[in-house]
Amino acid sequence: MWDKFSWLKDSEFCRQALAGLNPCGIQLVKEWPLKSTLDPEAYGPPESGITKEMVEQVIGGIMPLEQALEQKKLFIIDYHDLLMPYVNKVREIKDMRTTLYGSRLLMFLTPSGTLRPVAIELVRPPGNGKPQWKQAFTPSWDSTGAWLWKLAKMHFLAHDTGIHQLVSHWLRTHACTEPYIIATNRQLSAMHPIYRLLHPHFRYTMEINALARESLINSAGIIETCFSPGKYSIEMSSVAYGLLWRFDQQGLPADLISRGLAEEDPYSPHGLKLAIEDYPYANDGLVLWDAIKGWVTNYVTCYYPDPNLITSDNELQSWWTEIRTVGHADKKDEPWWPILETPQDLIEILTTMIWVTSGHHAAVNFGQYDYGGYVPGRSTIARVTMPCEDPTDERWERFKDNPELELMATFPSQLQASQIMSVLDVLSTHSPDEEYMGQKMEPSFELEPKIKTAYEVFAGRLKELEDIIDARNADPNLKNRHGVGIPPYQLLKPFSKPGVTGMGVPNSISI
Repeated sequence: MWDKFSWLKDSEFCRQALAGLNPCGIQLVKEWPLKSTLDPEAYGPPESGITKEMVEQVIGGIMPLEQALEQKKLFIIDYHDLLMPYVNKVREIKDMRTTLYGSRLLMFLTPSGTLRPVAIELVRPPGNGKPQWKQAFTPSWDSTGAWLWKLAKMHFLAHDTGIHQLVSHWLRTHACTEPYIIATNRQLSAMHPIYRLLHPHFRYTMEINALARESLINSAGIIETCFSPGKYSIEMSSVAYGLLWRFDQQGLPADLISRGLAEEDPYSPHGLKLAIEDYPYANDGLVLWDAIKGWVTNYVTCYYPDPNLITSDNELQSWWTEIRTVGHADKKDEPWWPILETPQDLIEILTTMIWVTSGHHAAVNFGQYDYGGYVPGRSTIARVTMPCEDPTDERWERFKDNPELELMATFPSQLQASQIMSVLDVLSTHSPDEEYMGQKMEPSFELEPKIKTAYEVFAGRLKELEDIIDARNADPNLKNRHGVGIPPYQLLKPFSKPGVTGMGVPNSISI
């Protein structure tokens, strides 16, 4: 798809934060200095090793740090606090060669609208009689610094790939959709209008989740043997759910706002002003979100023209109660759960559910082979520590004499790479019987003229989205999706042929 060594290029490394496989981890830097919230007694000093002087040196005098913060030019992907509790545990795994760090990547938004890497920080907590170790790495022109920067990028990409698979993909789509499916089948009759609306979006999900539990996220399965967290992978995913997951932030606009990537603005397209204007995932996703919301709005207002019909619908109320109090029992008392009293409440809830099963899942799933099929370009595991972490004289000399060997030792093994490639190929494949959004009208929709007309409008908007995405990918001003060596961003193009295509938005999580 592009130069197989593109992972070495800083421009592509950062571009993927906006238009790659995991475009929902980047956040605006709102506070300085960067600091951990973990207990310093257990994890060491909380202050980051990324300093003001380091930032200003890397961005080359374009502006002081304070101005960069004020103008919203600094962005971060921060896995430090999520990964740190597992660093020593992972390093003690006896039957697997792997390592781990707490990590964060700091980036600067350039005048061209592209991101430039500033620093990667890797941190090891105290343990085994050793104090905390941390080091911030920056792009470098000298040979030693350049090789350390390459290795730091490899470690960070391994962390990002693990978080993508375990949090952005498995947790936020596959796992958290199960309570919606179970409650819909338990509490809503097959004739209920909301059951009929949601039914296409729950096709095959329970089946594919069962298969994943048998052969992907199972004990000693592909995830545990080929990804950095090893046997702690699913435990870490569960912890991430407890720390990070909120239903009210699963919809795209709310997610963007919560990460500081957008703010409400009635004068901007979609009612949101993006902090990074050329953000392909957000740009295309918001068009899709609006199309879904428009369809859901027309559907709901047809069946629930009066708020009293919402509060008096016992099936509907029982459905929402079960999702909150049984499906997510450990979060049932959280104050952020939406109430369900008006048609607008129902519209927001349903649009969020449908977005998660369609747009969000498509964006984080169907590009896996394109972005990760060449395993060195996006390693799932880093097998050895950085050569500068408490190095012996022998190891440091070996690194200086032959840094390529250090690189190869850090990559997954050939067996791991082969397994990863095979799995990502399967996960990225559309089946011949895939059902895409807007492609097939449900029989029940055709029976009601208003619903039929609304669905036809929805289908038309999705066809328009195809053209919008093609036009954006051809626009030379959009440098995160057009240019020499830049792959077009097509993950949210609604339709696709069978196979690995890097595009297509199915109704449901079916793979």
